[in-house]
Amino acid sequence: MDYRVGRGLAASSRPVGFAVVTLAYVIAGLAAWLVVAALPERHPLLVTFIADLVATVVVFAASVVVANASLYDPYWSVAPAVIAVAWVLWAAGGDLAEITARQAALLALMLAWSIRLTANWAVSWRGLSHEDWRYVQLREQRPSWLPWWVINLTGIQLMPTLVVFGGLLAVWPATTVTDRPWGVLDVAAVAVTAGAVALEATADRQLRGFAGDPANRGRVIDRGLWRYSRHPNYLGEIAFWWGMWLFALAAAPGWWWTVVGPVGMVLLFAFVSVPMMDRRSLVRRPDYAEHMRRVPALMPRLGRR
Repeated sequence: MDYRVGRGLAASSRPVGFAVVTLAYVIAGLAAWLVVAALPERHPLLVTFIADLVATVVVFAASVVVANASLYDPYWSVAPAVIAVAWVLWAAGGDLAEITARQAALLALMLAWSIRLTANWAVSWRGLSHEDWRYVQLREQRPSWLPWWVINLTGIQLMPTLVVFGGLLAVWPATTVTDRPWGVLDVAAVAVTAGAVALEATADRQLRGFAGDPANRGRVIDRGLWRYSRHPNYLGEIAFWWGMWLFALAAAPGWWWTVVGPVGMVLLFAFVSVPMMDRRSLVRRPDYAEHMRRVPALMPRLGRR
């Protein structure tokens, strides 16, 4: 059966595409809220996890209806901010005057990250006719016996939701444990997180400027941050989640085990995202193999100009 249940929507305008995304996310948010309302006696962390999964399934259903898996893409940056705000309000009893300096700093940085990353997606997304090349590749290369919806649900949507929730495990103690005063670890957390947001924003801006110049078609970006790392935008994303973990360590050292979150991010980018991008660039750019020999994938080499 043709997977394109809603293939007729592919020709719709960009505003229509954004309207569809907005509607899907509003419905997903309502579904998550119903989960929270239905489980008032359960631990908020467990309730949030279930609500997160339910919202993901709603977005998946919408992506099937419009035949575009990229409907999920902004979920990565939208859901964490909503969850962090909900946890802070829950811990403060809904009283904004009770929010601590640590909670305020984490929320400000989380919102800055979320708004910028979502805006970056919105600028590059051309509408329902535009689907991320990785999803197109996965669809084309999947075994004939494996239905596309299975890959879409598990690999494209549920897996990233689980990885991000792993990162959010550190945000839980950072937003709900309030008896430890502001300290050196908080300063380090702010510095790492703010630096990560700035790094990712700068890398994305440099890449957008490079790709927007027709003279650079087929060339490898090796200027600015991209001179020292093949994927500085991914490095910034990884660093952001390490910053969240430092906030957790500052609030509740006993939650050190939430380091599984940023470690999961490292594994995702190092063994999935980076190899996929590198393979694509090797095909599209003749000089990329030499570029890979000169420039590390993520962390710049110390002392290397």
